[in-house]
Amino acid sequence: MRGADTFTESLFTMRRLDDFVPASHPLRAVREMVNLALKNIEPLLSGMYAADVKGGRPSIAPEKLLRAMLLQIFYSIRSERLLMEQTQYNRLFRWFIGLSMDDTVWVPTVFTKNRERLIAHDAVIELFNEVLAIANKNEWLSGEHFSVDGTLIQAWAGHKSFARKDGSDDDTGNFKGKSRSNDTHESTTDADARLYRKGNTASELRFMGHTLSDNRHGLIASAVVTTADGYAEREAAKVMITDAKQVADEKAQITLGADKGYDAAEFIEALTEMKALPHVAQNTSNRKSAVPDSVAQSDGYAISQQKRKLIEQGIGWAKFIGPIRQVMVRGLKRVDQLFVLTMAAYNLTRMRTQEQIRLQTT
Repeated sequence: MRGADTFTESLFTMRRLDDFVPASHPLRAVREMVNLALKNIEPLLSGMYAADVKGGRPSIAPEKLLRAMLLQIFYSIRSERLLMEQTQYNRLFRWFIGLSMDDTVWVPTVFTKNRERLIAHDAVIELFNEVLAIANKNEWLSGEHFSVDGTLIQAWAGHKSFARKDGSDDDTGNFKGKSRSNDTHESTTDADARLYRKGNTASELRFMGHTLSDNRHGLIASAVVTTADGYAEREAAKVMITDAKQVADEKAQITLGADKGYDAAEFIEALTEMKALPHVAQNTSNRKSAVPDSVAQSDGYAISQQKRKLIEQGIGWAKFIGPIRQVMVRGLKRVDQLFVLTMAAYNLTRMRTQEQIRLQTT
């Protein structure tokens, strides 16, 4: 018998949002890890706001804000306005964020303003560190063997915004044949962006993102954004490996894998002074490599060169799934926050996979 095409809606329902999410859904394991990390940084989140006794209107809960920001990255949602629209009718989104069916979805502008508080208190960095702490507790990090790489991030600014700093001549409209450099010009929409080109790419207003990955499972151990220039990659690598050494065991032998762009005498010497083995790919194109042959011929060097390719997966995920190919925020601090949060989201996806592998093998 053919069913009738009718729509009857009940006035009440006895089902919870959790009942609509399949038990095997990937976000279940991710949400569990996120909630654990948020619980560990609860004192920081509480300190971001005035005490309840002082009164005032309650803000968006920072835990919900951070979950929503992660959700935007996981599902490649291009804007906060679209995220709020989808949260209005998507039960999975409401469940992950922590909004009940009756909770009002936030206004996008309010959502945006509350993000600034997270930058001021480094909440995203603390979340990233807590996610790493969970990985370390589960023995998914070696803590000794790392790889480093950098990537260009296209700024949310165009060539026509690149004007003279002194305002002496408005050449933003027609700049063909005119000399322009970062010394004399800057973007009127994003002053932190720099005109930069690398290899066969065209000159664009860009930032530069840097990641340090752990070689055991390719998890990102550190991430930072700097202004784009020819020395930024090696300088950022020094800072990140120095931080990694402070956390590592004093007796551990730190190794750092990298591509040929890091094969510079100054950088290799700096790693040697830090007592880190330079497992950098040798660049012998019409020059002598700064990496000693004794290091390049070791078994550990060959393993590092194989493992360092895992870092490309994180960068590729951040650009293809995440919002890093061309960011839609302006300013170095905001871009850095988005980059670090994206790498935290990437780590969560890999950690979920590692957890599934562990369950299948036990």
